[in-house]
Amino acid sequence: MNTPPAVSAALLVLRILVGWHFLYEGVAKLFSPNWTSAVYLVDSTWFLSGFFRWIVSNPAALRTVDLLNIWGLTAIGLAILLGAMVRTASLAGALLIALYYIAQPPFIGLPSAGSSEGSYLIVNKNLIEMGVLLLFAILPKGALPSLDSLLRGLKSGTGAEPPTRLAVPAGENHIDLSLRGSLRRRELVKALAALPVLGFFILEVLRKKSYEERRLKTIQGIDAVTSASMKAIRFARLTDLKGKVPAGTLANLQISRIIVGGNLVSGFGHARDLIYLSPFLKSYFTDEKVIETLRLCEACGINTAVLRTDESTIRILDQYRRRGGKIQWLAQVYPKATDVTTNIMRAVDNGAVGAFVQGGVADKFIQEGKMDLLARSIEFIRSKGILAGTAAHSLLVPMECEKAGLEFDFYMKTFHHDNYWSAHPVANRNEFDVDGDSRPEHDRYHDNMWCINPAETVEFMKSVKKAWIAYKVLAAGAIHPKEGFRYVFQNGADFACVGMFDFQVVDNANIAFDILTRDLNRQRTWCA
Repeated sequence: MNTPPAVSAALLVLRILVGWHFLYEGVAKLFSPNWTSAVYLVDSTWFLSGFFRWIVSNPAALRTVDLLNIWGLTAIGLAILLGAMVRTASLAGALLIALYYIAQPPFIGLPSAGSSEGSYLIVNKNLIEMGVLLLFAILPKGALPSLDSLLRGLKSGTGAEPPTRLAVPAGENHIDLSLRGSLRRRELVKALAALPVLGFFILEVLRKKSYEERRLKTIQGIDAVTSASMKAIRFARLTDLKGKVPAGTLANLQISRIIVGGNLVSGFGHARDLIYLSPFLKSYFTDEKVIETLRLCEACGINTAVLRTDESTIRILDQYRRRGGKIQWLAQVYPKATDVTTNIMRAVDNGAVGAFVQGGVADKFIQEGKMDLLARSIEFIRSKGILAGTAAHSLLVPMECEKAGLEFDFYMKTFHHDNYWSAHPVANRNEFDVDGDSRPEHDRYHDNMWCINPAETVEFMKSVKKAWIAYKVLAAGAIHPKEGFRYVFQNGADFACVGMFDFQVVDNANIAFDILTRDLNRQRTWCA
């Protein structure tokens, strides 16, 4: 094919640019040990979204997809950059990018329609690059300067230096073969032009890797006496997931043994004397970060969340569900003496699978002798056909409920051991301190203790036949999950509600999986 020189040169440059992009995408992922496609796939909401989320939930499949991404991008990029097997590589690249596009298309109403790197509507960089690759695949042979075209020429013999004159049909002018040789030399130069580019690419990759390593060492070395070393920080990725968190059956629902809590999401963290913690949480847990965290929980088999009934929570849940999120909502509700129903109905109307009276509210009802209000609240939840329960800090709440013979599905009871530094002494513990004001004295209540009588709680709950969701199981970060999870499950809890940052989800899921799939030597029969 006689391609104009300017067009041929433009195609050569375009081929090198696309090859460079693919190759670096693969190499960059190869050099990033924490990279995974999970974050991209888990937010898929269009065609094949169910399949993509299945990949994320299956560690073996996710590892395979990650490897295919890394080495597929690298191989496709190298082939296109060098001009070897361009047609095959272009078709493979177009197929790979089509999957990227399907996973997150920039359509109106889908979350990927808005992009952090630009503004797209139907057409984005993936679609454009896919079009370029398809162009490479359908160009006539010889139209795209490449090693392929050079090798074809050599194989046919046209790549050899021709004689000085070429016989042509009678009546046509003879062609100066010195010009023909010059043209072939140009073709050779264009075909091999990518080799110095590849050398430059390798040098630049090594230079950038060296720069990033020096930068990391500089960050780690700054004021080593007062700074924590980043080398010690390593959180698990979805590819490290050992298995999904086991589940129990509560009424007619499957509930994961680990339930993600909502305090962190709401920007409310038991901080002891860390006065900056709540503002930090509110800044960290943007809508997108909450949705990402819930997605990670789902992928790990954590299928239920305890969340409040405030406007921001309901707004985020609505966004999450529109993106295909399936996590179940246990709503924390706040009935009042003057209005038992309104807050509960808000949970029911917004899709909660269950609701429970918040622990501080239930404590206060019992403390003030208003058992009838707690009973009415629970009965109203039950009348709406969803799971019903009550939370409690004080052990008196489940004691009084059992004495009254109330029928409902579950208790949420604070539960953790008291062998941690900031737990105040046994002699200074009062039944309803957790609902009162913090004390100035170091050894008294100051937002640092939520289960004042763990041994008594274990003993009493042995006689209770209702499901038990333990919460505050890590004493707001004072107890390691390996220790806290084992303690609550060995001592009778059926579920554990745990607040988590996104980077803790997989680690917590793996800890729970290890504990729950081995002999626990439980002190109470499973009630769910």
